[in-house]
Amino acid sequence: MNLEKALLSNIDKLVGRLKDEDELKEVLKRKFTKKELKVFIAKEEKKDIEEIKALVNDDEKRVEEIYKAAIKKLNQEKIKQELVNSKSVTD
Repeated sequence: MNLEKALLSNIDKLVGRLKDEDELKEVLKRKFTKKELKVFIAKEEKKDIEEIKALVNDDEKRVEEIYKAAIKKLNQEKIKQELVNSKSVTD
C-alpha cells in the first residue's frame, strides 16, 4: 500500500510535503489507536468489509465509526504538522 497516496486522498488542506513512508508509519502508530490503524490500512488496501470486521472483531457499523474517527484525526492540525516535513529555520 502506498501510505502517502492514502493520506493525501484523505487529508484536507495539507501544507507542505509528507515525510517518507517509514516516518509516516511511525507517526500513525503513535497517533492512532491499534484498531484505527488496522481499519485505516485495511480500508485503504480496499479489503472487503468482512475481512476488516474479522480483523478487529467488530460489526460493520463500528468499523465505519473507527474509520471516520481515524480520518477525523488525520485532519487535525497537530497531526498534519507531524506528517509533514518541517523546515528548520536557522538564524
